[in-house]
Amino acid sequence: MIEKQRTLAKEISLTGKGLHSGKSVTITFKPAPANHGYKFCRVDLPGKPLIDALAEHVTETSRGTTLVHNNASVSTIEHVMAAFSGLRVDNALIELDGPEAPIMGGSSWRFVEAIKEAGIIEQKDDRNYFVVKQKITYSDEEHGVDLIVYPDDHFSVNVLIDYNSKILGNQYSILDSIDDFEEKISKSRTFVFFHELEPLFNSGLIKGGDLDNAIVILEKEVEQVEIDRIAKLFNRPGINTHTAGILNNTELIYPNEPARHKLLDIMGDIALVGHPIKGKIVATRPGHYANTRLAKIIRQEMKKAISKHDIPLYDASMPPVLTIEDIKKRLPHRYPFLLVDKIIALDESSIVGIKNVTFNEFFFQGHFPEEPIMPGVLLVEALAQTGGLLVLNGVEEPEKYSTYFLKIDKLKFKHKVVPGDTVILKMEFADVIRRGISTMFGQAFVGNKLVLEGEMTAQVVKNK
Repeated sequence: MIEKQRTLAKEISLTGKGLHSGKSVTITFKPAPANHGYKFCRVDLPGKPLIDALAEHVTETSRGTTLVHNNASVSTIEHVMAAFSGLRVDNALIELDGPEAPIMGGSSWRFVEAIKEAGIIEQKDDRNYFVVKQKITYSDEEHGVDLIVYPDDHFSVNVLIDYNSKILGNQYSILDSIDDFEEKISKSRTFVFFHELEPLFNSGLIKGGDLDNAIVILEKEVEQVEIDRIAKLFNRPGINTHTAGILNNTELIYPNEPARHKLLDIMGDIALVGHPIKGKIVATRPGHYANTRLAKIIRQEMKKAISKHDIPLYDASMPPVLTIEDIKKRLPHRYPFLLVDKIIALDESSIVGIKNVTFNEFFFQGHFPEEPIMPGVLLVEALAQTGGLLVLNGVEEPEKYSTYFLKIDKLKFKHKVVPGDTVILKMEFADVIRRGISTMFGQAFVGNKLVLEGEMTAQVVKNK
């Protein structure tokens, strides 16, 4: 059965305080057209900038997920995103009059209630699933983090958490069907350990945190004077429990509520893929950083699938965007190692270059005399130089900078390149540039034939 995209029947607003900022904020959910996806709008800022809810715009994940786009930011968006994803709403405009989504009880429940009150309607366009075809992984061996997405015919999540805590123990949570999200996951609240409260508060965080929107876990008995001191920070006197366990004596909604909340966070962060997923997520010790890294990897896989059907067109009669002389002003390479002849397309996120391969290339003397083949390492270098031009396009006075490649990953050679071939070199940003580090996805084509693809990470450095 073909599923249709869905949006809200009408708009609805809620008001609450931000978990970390403590500021009152009104959030309004509005209907959106098909293929709109999720977008946040900062109505309190000049021009009311839109922020696309996509993984490549994630900039901070320490105590929630923050997006930055169009010179605007919005933080702690994971519970809102989980509500829309869990109710299978594909398109929504989410307006806020502040920098952070309200915490609203520490779960997705209030957002779920609001969405249901507004109503959900079907749209004419079909729902666009990303169907996982092969295993996708993110791992952090140092911290014991593993997130794996397996091919499946529907969306499901398995979560295992382990905080080396006698109170929590090892907890496991499963969502077999997204239809169970509202009942089994949406009410699970965020949690924090008692010993984390003061450092977080001193860091300017959790100003809006209290015992109504978070489970506070006490690992061991604490003297009442210490509890009183911390309670005073949060203006919540009268807390007298000091035995190990849940500080505020609140009964857990579910025996494994912390694990279920981690599953909720995964759903919110994975919604940043931009499309619903058909696949099974198995997560060990997940967190916002790992979740959003996995979302970025999935988006890279999506782009690859699209790119295979999006081969750049090369019209030799059209003037280049950058000539060889322009390239020489930006790149330090010279004969015999300048491997890009011209640039035919260039924008903020992608670039297309050309390398004409002739029998006169120096490397054909030894690779191989009787069967000339362009060395794979030089194809990679040609892509790298093209990627360098893309990176340098975003800096002032690019001739004063150089790009140095740090890592090449998932490299695949599909076909050989021989004399007479014209190689089309395409590079796209896979993530935003941070601290001079950029990650790109590259492909090389001859005609309509993919000859090479892979991921490359580079650093831009000012020349001495």
